[in-house]
Amino acid sequence: MRHNKSGRRLGRNSSHRKAMLRNMVTSLLDHERITTTDARAKEVRKVAEKLITLGKRGDLHARRQALSVVFDKKVVAKLFDRLAPRFQDRPGGYTRIIKVGNRLGDNAPVSIIELVEQEQAAE
Repeated sequence: MRHNKSGRRLGRNSSHRKAMLRNMVTSLLDHERITTTDARAKEVRKVAEKLITLGKRGDLHARRQALSVVFDKKVVAKLFDRLAPRFQDRPGGYTRIIKVGNRLGDNAPVSIIELVEQEQAAE
């Protein structure tokens, strides 16, 4: 029995899972929308929400904590300079998961995970 063991294993060992989630969160913060399986999207949401909350704090310690998860300095700069001010008045729920159907190859359920408030496009 796996009582009180949170999180999905996603068919990987812990180091592979940690690296995969870091890469997916980096891509989500960079592109603001990624397509992945339902289970992965739900796991990525946990990490992304915590990072955006760190961005809203905005101090040096929060930036260093974000750099311990996201290794790309440009993405961390984007998080603190452009993404965090967008969510300043929002108390949580920074991401949205949209189910889009099943993947052709293995029939896995696929979702789009995106940031809720999109940047205003210049017209």
